[in-house]
Amino acid sequence: MSDAHPSRPPRGAETGGDKRSLFERVVEFLSPGPDSTDELIETLAEAEQRELIEPESRQMLEGVLRMAEMSAGDVMVAAPRMDLLDIDAPYEALLDEVIQTAHSRFPVYEGERDNIIGILMAKDLLKLQRAPELSLRTLLRPAVFVPESKGLNELLRDFRSNRNHLAIVIDEFGKTAGLITIEDVLEEIVGEIEDEFDDKDGESGVFTLADGSYRVAGDAPIDEVNARLGSSLSDEEHDTVAGLVATEHGRVPRRGETVRLGGLAFSVMLARGGAVRWFKVQRSSAEAPAAEHEAP
Repeated sequence: MSDAHPSRPPRGAETGGDKRSLFERVVEFLSPGPDSTDELIETLAEAEQRELIEPESRQMLEGVLRMAEMSAGDVMVAAPRMDLLDIDAPYEALLDEVIQTAHSRFPVYEGERDNIIGILMAKDLLKLQRAPELSLRTLLRPAVFVPESKGLNELLRDFRSNRNHLAIVIDEFGKTAGLITIEDVLEEIVGEIEDEFDDKDGESGVFTLADGSYRVAGDAPIDEVNARLGSSLSDEEHDTVAGLVATEHGRVPRRGETVRLGGLAFSVMLARGGAVRWFKVQRSSAEAPAAEHEAP
């Protein structure tokens, strides 16, 4: 028997096999999709609540959307907080700075800090140790300069295509405004990236260093620090060292700053995302006797 309606398409073919109910299609017609970034982010949050996407996926998608509106100037480490190396500094001073800051790449300047002449890989210092006759200049790699207004999307593409991991950010007058790394950009999408320097070896956040000082994680419990260092830091209002130090200091200390508290000197080794990740802790020379007296 021939088809009574040979020209009629199969049921659902006119919608490409759309299996949504009529009600769902009417709702979509009456409520069009988001027409702004904020509305799209709200839609993603609703999708997470309805368990259509995982929380991690929502966070990454939201990060991508927000990153599209950000520039290098929004994420960079400002010039006063940059860790730089002086081309004329002796080898021991360079090595000490590399160890203290634990970066893999360093901008190198000559004369004034604003005069960046290249980038030094920390691992290249080993070549100087084996061959002191080498000139530090021969180990420098070209520095990449980008304007503050450069979008993060475009900057990420440049990092990937040029295989660079660090760029110097300059202002409208050509002066050094700060620096930005590929990790800084990626963290806007995926959140904070842990590395080997962040590894706390299990639950402990306190490590003894070769010079007798300590490396203490910002989120280390105060009672653990007291037990390991024989100190008497108060844990009545704060649970972690970073919280206590920030309160006593009046703000979150920056890299290179030192806060003296309870007979101890807390020097910031690593700070990310507005929080201190690692302190170098030593007994304060001016308060050492008191600290010893307070120890249980």
